[in-house]
Amino acid sequence: MAKRVTQSDVARLAGVSRATVSNVITGHSSGNVQITEETRRRVLAAVAELGYQPHAAARSLRSGRTDTVALLIPDGSNPHWWAIVRGVEAVTRAHGCQLVLSISGQEAERERRSLRALAEQRIDGLILILIYAGRLAEELEALRLQGSPIVTFGHELPGKDVVTQDYGAGARELMQYLLALGHRRIGFIHGVARAGLGADRLFAYRRALRAAGLPYEKALIAQCGPNPDDGACAARRLLDLSPRPTAILGVNDLMAMGALQAAYERGLAVPAELSVAGFDDIDLAEHLTPPLTTLAAHGEEIGHQAATLLFQRLADPDRPQQRIALPTELVIRQSTGPCPTQ
Repeated sequence: MAKRVTQSDVARLAGVSRATVSNVITGHSSGNVQITEETRRRVLAAVAELGYQPHAAARSLRSGRTDTVALLIPDGSNPHWWAIVRGVEAVTRAHGCQLVLSISGQEAERERRSLRALAEQRIDGLILILIYAGRLAEELEALRLQGSPIVTFGHELPGKDVVTQDYGAGARELMQYLLALGHRRIGFIHGVARAGLGADRLFAYRRALRAAGLPYEKALIAQCGPNPDDGACAARRLLDLSPRPTAILGVNDLMAMGALQAAYERGLAVPAELSVAGFDDIDLAEHLTPPLTTLAAHGEEIGHQAATLLFQRLADPDRPQQRIALPTELVIRQSTGPCPTQ
């Protein structure tokens, strides 16, 4: 292994002291020492010739910064979260920083361990997307005492910057669209890691039925786990009903994909015999057969805004608390159509 080039090596080649090399590299002068332009050029030429790279740990100790930020997401299997990661990473990279990614797997204990691990690391800031925030008061307080800026999405922490998104308004728009197509029996796959998640979408579903003068049928709400296979099983239960729903709405695109799978197994044509829609507009949604109608959440923009808030907070720690509300967008594709005659 090649020997690491040090500031002392640069100093010997340039014919100056190591302190002078340090002052040139950091752009600071110590004491009353003045560095001439000729000396600065010699040092920089030696740096280039030797390929010297400042030691990251030493630089961190001098500046108090690590040039590292962390992101905690709930799930590694849902492409929606990876879209958020892409948005965060792009902003982080543009600021010359590294991103540390942690995945909780939608499990309470893993989320707890992740927060504890992050509290023990030297990082400049955190972006948190939590599932079990209500159970993690001790861990969140430890992070607060650590002093690193925190930005959240999907939940709020007192005094911390936050990105929010109103799925409820979008869910109402999606329901109004399905009702306008003539659908009156609309199934809902509520596939979530814990009770309460996706409640905004479920509430909008129930409210839209009530506004249309339709009864709320508990049998049309299929509760299940958060994985695609869970969504397929839930869809099969809905399709076993008599009469079966003419449309199925998944709490996210993965649940809607489960409904497409179940429809294919039953030989049901989508959308001629069954309409299917979801939420998030993951990358796969437009490439399914048929392409999926969905409510776009624009995950990359979520990540971009969250990371931008974080770096703004790092630059100005005393700025007022910031809150960014992002809209959703109804994307109509070929998986939905007029209600079939039953």
